[in-house]
Amino acid sequence: MTEVTESVSCRETVEDEGELPSPTLAESVERAVKGYMDAMGDQKIEDLYQLVLSEVEGSLLECVMQRTENNQSACALILGLNRGTLRKKLKRYGML
Repeated sequence: MTEVTESVSCRETVEDEGELPSPTLAESVERAVKGYMDAMGDQKIEDLYQLVLSEVEGSLLECVMQRTENNQSACALILGLNRGTLRKKLKRYGML
């Protein structure tokens, strides 16, 4: 499995010398989930797993599609998906 080392954001960023390194993807997810749970307070949380997956998957597809200049075959290859599966996911998120 390939380790993801790029920034979570699709926007290009320039790091200044002396700037702290970007958090890992896992650290970013952990911080976001903890923040969400803290914000929910005592409210009941349900289907958190599906919520996180749907939030992350749409952004992931968008970033890789931008990176590949909307080349579905290249995007599917990067993601390790069948092109048909990619198309279904793109439709689900209104990207087709």
